[in-house]
Amino acid sequence: MSRSRKILALGIVALLVLTAGIWYAAWKEDRGGILTVSFLDVGQGDSIFIDSPSGRQVLIDGGLSAQVIRALGKRMPWWDRSIDVVVATHPDADHISGLVDVLARYDVGMIVRSSIAGDSQIAQAFEESMRSEKADLHIAMRGQIIDLGGAYLEILSPDRDMRAVEANTGSVVARLVYGKTAFMLTGDAPQGIEKYLVSLDGGSLRSDVLKAGHHGSKTSSAPPFIGFVDPAYAVFSRGCDNRYGHPAPEVVERFRQFGVPTLDTCEEGTITFVSDGAKVLKK
Repeated sequence: MSRSRKILALGIVALLVLTAGIWYAAWKEDRGGILTVSFLDVGQGDSIFIDSPSGRQVLIDGGLSAQVIRALGKRMPWWDRSIDVVVATHPDADHISGLVDVLARYDVGMIVRSSIAGDSQIAQAFEESMRSEKADLHIAMRGQIIDLGGAYLEILSPDRDMRAVEANTGSVVARLVYGKTAFMLTGDAPQGIEKYLVSLDGGSLRSDVLKAGHHGSKTSSAPPFIGFVDPAYAVFSRGCDNRYGHPAPEVVERFRQFGVPTLDTCEEGTITFVSDGAKVLKK
């Protein structure tokens, strides 16, 4: 190829990159006031991708493997290599393993995590990944508000240092709020934490969508908590034929008794909701 043709080819590539950047900036700014929340299909684990009306992006947990990268690839433009906020609810492998891959692939602005570090090999790998990322690191604490531009993420639990307790008990519980709509995101928090949140301020828990705690385990989804959250939908994030028996039959029945329809990532794959601030719809 002649020198002039090489220069022309480079010019065309540069123009395409510039055009893509301009379109991406416009796309980030003009979201039509829509919040999108996707419960990603990552097998037996949790991973939730939030795309706010302002374009700020949040990933809560990353599942058990690099499967989260493929799931994100279907939700984000191919050229997007940044995530504003990553939340690690607690150091169990089915929540943080995929985050190691996420931190390696994406530029992350902020990391929010439980005060429980964990001592497993994957927990240590995640600690090293966070140090390498050099993102702003915050220990989750009740009352913290993460502004997403129009929407916000409110930390409900823990309300103290949890380094001395069992990992699920120290799980980060957050409520995503946009206008009059909300999503209750519980990690693996057990019934004891759910009941504690009810005792603190049950009236502030109402949400349109509830991610059933601990993948639908019988250790979570206490009746008082379901009652105060009063969701229109509940979501089970879990793998098919998992060895834990999630979701537990009694939990499925409990939601049925409350008249709450349940959705399951095993059966439906990634489950996505959109909100305009007034109502929540399943896509």
